[in-house]
Amino acid sequence: MQAIDTVGIISKPGSPQAASTVSELLTWLSERGIKVRYDHETAAYAGRSDGLPREEVPEGCQLIIVLGGDGTLLSAARAIGGRDIPLFAVNLGALGFLTAITIDEIHVELERAFRGEHRIGRRRMLECELWRGSTKLASYDALNDVVVTKASLARMIDLDTFVDNHFVCAYKADGLIIATPTGSTAYSLSAGGPIIFPSVAALAITPICPHMLTNRPVIVSDNSVIQIISHADDDAAFLTIDGQVGEPLKKEDCVVCHSSPKSLSLIRPPRMLYFDVLREKLKWGER
Repeated sequence: MQAIDTVGIISKPGSPQAASTVSELLTWLSERGIKVRYDHETAAYAGRSDGLPREEVPEGCQLIIVLGGDGTLLSAARAIGGRDIPLFAVNLGALGFLTAITIDEIHVELERAFRGEHRIGRRRMLECELWRGSTKLASYDALNDVVVTKASLARMIDLDTFVDNHFVCAYKADGLIIATPTGSTAYSLSAGGPIIFPSVAALAITPICPHMLTNRPVIVSDNSVIQIISHADDDAAFLTIDGQVGEPLKKEDCVVCHSSPKSLSLIRPPRMLYFDVLREKLKWGER
């Protein structure tokens, strides 16, 4: 990683913890000669008016500091737009599988990063395309998951699913989740999906409340191309990317998922390995 002279800061809105952290952090960075770019939320916490749209924050930065939970990190991942800029994610949320650095560790871990002594975990992303007939309407990159789910008042929806053009199942369910290893501890986990170690090259296909109790989660290679055809009526199904962006689907729309060439770099605290995080966040028993 190149020397760090400019960092970006992206903050969770409406967070008292972020509000009490930002001013001290800006002063700490200024004392070390580090230039800073930040979003509108961070500027508001600091009482400044020079905040930037999130997608402009990464320009010229060698590091992005994320103050929030996993949701803020997912938003920051989209803002980076595939650029190779590590995220320094500080947990201000309630759970935070991805934001493993605590507020008390900010300065120590930043010093480590500035010295080039940090540990980086790379997380592969998932690309999703929305097709209507022969027209590609949209393309998205997901860090966690791609979800096709019923609209709020809809009944169960019918979803035909294919892997590498091989028919898998005609799901009748509340929806279907395509999860990366990173996203395996998010929505997919709550729907009964498996936990996938981050370095495993796999995707999980997890049905949400399926009508057939024998419809279980399936793990496929991340080289696979997964197609989901929605037979739900117009606007009765919804496509969601990382739980944050998406759009309603029309009948016979096709959602195509495959591994993205993009990946995300997360700075990880040296004391925390993956199973340490699982034990802490999921309250697994200690020895």
